[in-house]
This record gives sequence, C-alpha cells and structure tokens, in this order.
Amino acid sequence: MSQQSQPPQRPTPGRISKAVIPAAGLGTRFLPATKATPKEMLPVVDKPAIQYVVEEAVAAGLTDVLMVTGRNKRPLEDHFDRNYELEEALSRKGDASRLARVRESSDLATMHYVRQGDPRGLGHAVLCAQPHIGDQPFAVLLGDDLIDPRDPLLTRMTTVQHHHGGSVIALMEVDPAHIHLYGSAAIQPTDEPDVVRVTGLVEKPEPGQAPSHYAVIGRYVLDPAVFTVLAHTPPGRGNEIQLTDALKTLATPDHPGGPVHGVVFTGRRYDTGDRADYLRAIVRLACERDDLGPDFRTWLKAYVNGEMDQ
Repeated sequence: MSQQSQPPQRPTPGRISKAVIPAAGLGTRFLPATKATPKEMLPVVDKPAIQYVVEEAVAAGLTDVLMVTGRNKRPLEDHFDRNYELEEALSRKGDASRLARVRESSDLATMHYVRQGDPRGLGHAVLCAQPHIGDQPFAVLLGDDLIDPRDPLLTRMTTVQHHHGGSVIALMEVDPAHIHLYGSAAIQPTDEPDVVRVTGLVEKPEPGQAPSHYAVIGRYVLDPAVFTVLAHTPPGRGNEIQLTDALKTLATPDHPGGPVHGVVFTGRRYDTGDRADYLRAIVRLACERDDLGPDFRTWLKAYVNGEMDQ
C-alpha cells in the first residue's frame, strides 16, 4: 500500500481486556442437530467450536469474556463451568490427562453471560453488552469464524487499534462471486501493507454493487462510541440492527467515534457456519493434529483414492 495513512486519532490508552461473543443464534442450518444442542457446542474434532473462539480471545490477552446468549443456551454456561462430579471421577481413576482437559475450559477466562432476549441482529447483540463493557474499547468475536492460532489476527487488530484509535475490523479478500454473502468495505490504502482505512461499508451488497472484494469477517475491535451509534441505528437488511451500518457511520470523516481501519487477513480461517465448510474445518484441523493427523491423513488419502475396501 503506497498512499499515506490518515493521522492517528484518539488512541485509547491501556490494554483491551474484554471480549464479546454473540451466541444467541438458532443454528437452523444445522437442524436437527441443533434442535436441543446450541450450534456453538457442535464439536470440531474434540472441542466445541465456541471453545476455540474463547481460546483465541485469551491468547490475545482478553481474559474477560461476555457471551450474549438466548434460550436453550445453558450448555454454553455449563461447558465453561466446573463439573465437580466428573472431575472427581477422573481423579479417582488417576486419569490426569482427561482431568486436565476437562478443567481447561473452566480455567480459560472470567466468563459472563447476558441474554439478548428478542433477537434483533448482530448490532443489537453488541448493544446488549454495553452495561458490561462500559467506556473502554473491546473485541467482538463471531463463533462461526475460527481463526487458526498460528495466525494471531486479533492480537494484530488490538495493536492497530491502540495506534490509530477508533475501531478496527478484519477483512479478507474473497472471490467477487461470493462478496454478496458478506459485508463489503470501501477502502483506502495506508503505509502499512496489511492495514487499510475503511471509508464505507455495505452489508451483503447486490451483485455488482460491492465497493470492493474485501469482505468483513467475524472479528472486530470496537470503540465504545459504537454503542451510541447502535442505539440510534434503525433496522437495516433483514429488518435487523446491523453492526455494519453502525460502523459505516463511524467511518464517516471526522466522526467523533472514528476512524475505522481494517486489517487484511491472509491466514487460515475455518468457517463453521455452513455444513460443508464445517466438515472441511474438521478435516483440516484433524489432519494437522500431531496425535490424530498421521493416521487420519493416511486413511483419508486411501479413501479419496478409492483404495478402501467396499
């Protein structure tokens, strides 16, 4: 990127420590599996998808996590709580390895929960977090996007927010044929190769109407000014309060809650919000595991090549 960036505005002192994870969705694309089980609890290899997201937040230094939930989401709370009966049973058996794995989720972070109530979109879910967040910058992580821990996207985003102030969103260049599935950002280059200035946003643009091929993916670091904007943002696409619309307002030149920057992500992202992509995520992560990968890759190669016994 060759063009000079805008002068930094209102850098916020201090370390970002709070994360918000919206988890009130019904998971209808995974029915009937999600009839009684939250989609966030569907396993990705041997951990529920939501645990990967919390681990990512903690790895970036965010140890205070608020989940915005809804009805039938109690298993989320149970997963990140202690299970004394199970722990005692494993302890009696001397199964230290499984005991450590059971305790891992409850020791990750300080967990909090609030119900969204009437599900009115992602923007409304973020607005529900205002009493807990207060007046400090915070991160939002969407559970359908898993970012490989070898690609510290969220850490990079908090660094950019500390330098520039305002808000930072994660962007990924996608096939133009697929940009209508995402929020699309209008951008200007800066003097940092992986950072752009966001000048506009369109949620799920009509074919041929996207301002760029850069899609918004499910990671945000937000200035608390977003709460005031969200409170005055009318329902948009799908009759829901869209976070994209609030960020578009914050990106307006000289807005007191701005600016908005984007970190262009070129690393490994696993989409668990779609059934086919969910299966691909499981295969990719299993193949890369030291304990499962060697045998699984051998079996998978034989299966794909038609070498399995019928």
